[in-house]
Amino acid sequence: MVNDGSTDKSADVVKSFSDARIRLINQKNAGVSVARNRGINEAKSELIAFLDADDEWMPDYLETILRLREKYPYAGLYATSLKTEFIDNVLMDKDKELRKLIPDEGLILNFFKVNLKDISHKDIFYTSSVTVPKKIFLEIGGFQTGFWWGEDIDMWGRIALKYPFAYSSQVCAVYYQNVVNSAAYRRKPVKGHPLLNTGKEALKLGNVSPEIVKDFEEYLKFVEMCTAKHNVEAGDKNLALNLLIRKDIKLSYKKLLISTIVSTMIETNFPAFSQLLFGRTVSLR
Repeated sequence: MVNDGSTDKSADVVKSFSDARIRLINQKNAGVSVARNRGINEAKSELIAFLDADDEWMPDYLETILRLREKYPYAGLYATSLKTEFIDNVLMDKDKELRKLIPDEGLILNFFKVNLKDISHKDIFYTSSVTVPKKIFLEIGGFQTGFWWGEDIDMWGRIALKYPFAYSSQVCAVYYQNVVNSAAYRRKPVKGHPLLNTGKEALKLGNVSPEIVKDFEEYLKFVEMCTAKHNVEAGDKNLALNLLIRKDIKLSYKKLLISTIVSTMIETNFPAFSQLLFGRTVSLR
């Protein structure tokens, strides 16, 4: 348990457990990436699993991960599907074309292609339904520090450039989005996404397999669009406006950005009208 400068009584709760398997590591607040890297370095197991404070594992999560590990020992990441407060399985709303790329239980050979098939960016797994061999972290490097936006996607992307993912469509975790201080709802502009620098460097050095180069390049543009959308909702339209005039950005991405700009303007300037249109004062997502 890494206590990253918490101000509640969670550290005292951990201290109350009398179990040699549980170790409490205290540090000054340095951000989620530093905390995760510290935990990875301190961990004694060959597998690293993540469980954020506001998420939950189902009783069969670790059993499912170990089954994947036994079947696919060469995979770089092991993950399962999950549910949220709003949907029983994040795979339910995927179209047939996308579902063909997602095994009931097996390998995902092109992580980038799978994500490109869903413009809503509803990931097929989240950090709390992911387990990674420690040796992979040591090879790839830790989470990029200095970011609170996209550091997990950057990590999965770096692993996906070198290894397939083992995946189970079984729901084995719960992702609670509607919680206080959740990064999913933090409205603060970001300078950029860590994967963009990582990806451009990998392409420059020729570290991307020819079979996935096209999908990876498009995925980077997709990430740019998602980052611009986030910034619009946080009050900064600059990145979105830059993408709108770029010829290499898909029309569907531009339409989503324009829709986000308009809905955010209505929410900000005409809250009563926003309430009338959407039933509640929130931007379209």
